[in-house]
Amino acid sequence: MRFEDQQLLENATLKHAVKNLFAASEKADPLNIIPTGVDYSTATKGDALARKMFLQQQRQQEKDMNVAWLNKMIYSGAVLREKMTLFWHNHFACRTNNAFFAQQLNNIHREHALGNFRTMLLQVAESPAMLQFLNNQQNQKNHPNENFARELMELFTIGRGNYTETDVKESARAFTGYGFNKSGEFVTRKFVHDDGQKTFLGKTGNFTGEDIMNMLLEKKETAYFISNKLYKSLVNETPDPEHVSAMADVFYHSGYEIKPLLEFVFNAGWFYNDNNTGNLIKSPVEFLVGLSRQFYITYERPEVLLQFQKVLGQVLFYPPNVAGWPGGRNWIDSSSLMYRLKIPSTLLNGGLIDFTGKADPEDEAYIATVRNQQRGVDTRVQAVPDWDKFLGDIPKNTSNTAIVGLLLEPKLSNTILNRINSVTDIKAMAIELVSTPEYQLC
Repeated sequence: MRFEDQQLLENATLKHAVKNLFAASEKADPLNIIPTGVDYSTATKGDALARKMFLQQQRQQEKDMNVAWLNKMIYSGAVLREKMTLFWHNHFACRTNNAFFAQQLNNIHREHALGNFRTMLLQVAESPAMLQFLNNQQNQKNHPNENFARELMELFTIGRGNYTETDVKESARAFTGYGFNKSGEFVTRKFVHDDGQKTFLGKTGNFTGEDIMNMLLEKKETAYFISNKLYKSLVNETPDPEHVSAMADVFYHSGYEIKPLLEFVFNAGWFYNDNNTGNLIKSPVEFLVGLSRQFYITYERPEVLLQFQKVLGQVLFYPPNVAGWPGGRNWIDSSSLMYRLKIPSTLLNGGLIDFTGKADPEDEAYIATVRNQQRGVDTRVQAVPDWDKFLGDIPKNTSNTAIVGLLLEPKLSNTILNRINSVTDIKAMAIELVSTPEYQLC
């Protein structure tokens, strides 16, 4: 949190503060970096030079979109909407080499991030990115593909243990014909759709894909599954069954409206309990965004943000698999923690950093190239924090303890308190604080 944000909240009641949080995120401002879709089948049929240029353009689009979303998270006032867009981005984890499709899906998450889950689910199911990623373009009668149907239940709605293999097979038949055209528009291909009787979750009928999703939403297990996942993301990695059950009640009886669910969480007394404060490990993106927002950092080389994502193990639009990033303690290992502790001084103090370390297996070729080119050479980050703005936001006579309390979420240890009591250089103290392991928690 910034000091200017804290000052706005100081005299506000909890309900008023929550209301302001939602008001700031009321508008959904979509990404529009990629103007149109590309017919990849045509683009890759040219000569070798044309294919090379196409692949270069594709990689550049992916970088541009990544940086554009990070900029939204860093500089936009819609903090909650972007945070929830990131949550849904991981919930509906998807990879595609078509940047236009990825942008479409990201904007679905953003538009409905605080809206209705059912509406979002139906649109995700019709998005070319997801249909392509989970092979539903190949899902046809007489040759059903079960990938989308399986993940719909296991990861997106009801969760494991609440459906059978027969349910997977029968629901896959309902999604036959779901596809998209060369322009990236959803189409229902009736000539390959299986319009026969299907039995799903104990009911029989000529079900469509939308029917299947409606039946999954009728099951309260879906509300519980999503509430449990949200609790682990916002509150505590170890869910409290009673709290999650209460969340599921709100979610289910509201017709899967996301805003009332979040309002319930943010107004709940248990949300602010000591054991639920400063206990979650920030994801790499949350870490970078939070640091950049707090210190008003601008980047002369925005692509450096992609390099940070790579070494920390979370590249936007590039989850490890359909289950998404596992999060929690999985974010931290000996390599990534070392980089996390060094990044703040690098960004805030004009330091240097060697971009090596943790990488997605599919990124190994890229990392190998970087190592060959830059072995033993540090890369200047060229980040510019606005120290005048940061220091100017701090009210006069603010104690060091209060400054520490703003920058660190966990309860302050005696070691930290003893260290900062006699400090007079606020800038040096701030850099030291955000370079501690405690800053990795939220």
